[in-house]
Amino acid sequence: MYQELLDKKKKLAVIGLGYVGLPIALEFAKKIKVIGFDINAQRVDMMRNKIDPSKELDASGFDQCDIEFTNDLDVLRQASFFIVAVPTPVDEHNVPNLVPVLRASETIGKVIKKGDYVVFESTVYPGCTEEDCLPVIENLSGLKNATDFKLGYSPERINPGDKAHTLSGIIKVVSGCDAESLDQIAKVYELVVKAGIHKASSIKVAEAAKIIENTQRDLNIALMNELSIIFDKMNINTYEVLEAAGTKWNFLRFQPGLVGGHCIGVDPYYLTHKSKELGYDSQVILAGRVINDGMAGYVAKKVLQYIIQHNGNVKNAKVLVMGATFKENVSDIRNSKVADVVNELRSYSLNVHITDPHAESADLKHEYGFELTTGLSDDYDAVIITVPHNAYKELDDTYFAGITKTTALIADLKGTYRSKITSRSYWSL
Repeated sequence: MYQELLDKKKKLAVIGLGYVGLPIALEFAKKIKVIGFDINAQRVDMMRNKIDPSKELDASGFDQCDIEFTNDLDVLRQASFFIVAVPTPVDEHNVPNLVPVLRASETIGKVIKKGDYVVFESTVYPGCTEEDCLPVIENLSGLKNATDFKLGYSPERINPGDKAHTLSGIIKVVSGCDAESLDQIAKVYELVVKAGIHKASSIKVAEAAKIIENTQRDLNIALMNELSIIFDKMNINTYEVLEAAGTKWNFLRFQPGLVGGHCIGVDPYYLTHKSKELGYDSQVILAGRVINDGMAGYVAKKVLQYIIQHNGNVKNAKVLVMGATFKENVSDIRNSKVADVVNELRSYSLNVHITDPHAESADLKHEYGFELTTGLSDDYDAVIITVPHNAYKELDDTYFAGITKTTALIADLKGTYRSKITSRSYWSL
């Protein structure tokens, strides 16, 4: 398979062209023939015109790429090596929503042929690729894994907004259904990953490795958030504590904050869901989730308490929320916990304005029911800097004084303006 792809006698297809899929497709397309497949026709048209719908890549990223963008199954049938990079969200009850990955499996089942390879990159719980996705492919195609086609798993490690840790510079974990598939899949990925390949002993091991990467980060941030709540009661600044503790060589440098996005705030639920199916109720992992999911309410309550003490008339109070994406310097609003902050504030009858230099107002309206504010006021009772975009970092005390009342609170969740706000009350996590 590897040599035929390299000789451009066969084609590789990437199914799902979002934050993960498009960079993978374009990187491979610099070396081999690629089909970029997405069910969204509008997104396909944008990419044909060298526009990244996720706003992560500029037009030059499409240059010198041997790639065909399509939503046509007949075109997809031309591929022999399939990579699945579709989202794996949770529903409103934090239960894994496998619909996208199962529909992608159905698509593959309709087009796969003998000798083909299928590699999943979507983050799932251990066992999902072989126990949930594989049967769909086999039933629709009439083909059998390891005999007629080869199955593999290679967890994505794309970090939106990160220009340093890109696909080629991050070690890639790969796995296959047998020794032959592992060898071929590793060689294919070596075409685009310069940092090296780690061969996992099984598909389940590779799935588990991915899911604990984000679970570990989630738990460490949860600890920082809990410490922040404790230190706040002691009138200690958490970031000053972290700076002092960080002088020790083996201290892990995590910070408190809102935990959203499509990875850290979602992946642990996939692991605990599977754990519960197997008869074990997670204690540590879910405890971390409870803390992190509760931070939006904690922030809103702190701001409300301040306004009650310094204004009294909550219904006439105005709050500015700066930042709506799930993290800094990206346009991605998926699972943004800022939306939870906004909804909590509004539940207290506060008048909330929202700004963000990266988010699209229409997307926020569609996803969360609120829009960006076009014109700022000069009499806010509180400003909450939820996402430290680079565009905000140059702002100073004079700026915040110009948009707030003298009694206002500047709630700086990530400590960006620590020691810089002097004319207004200041608080951070």
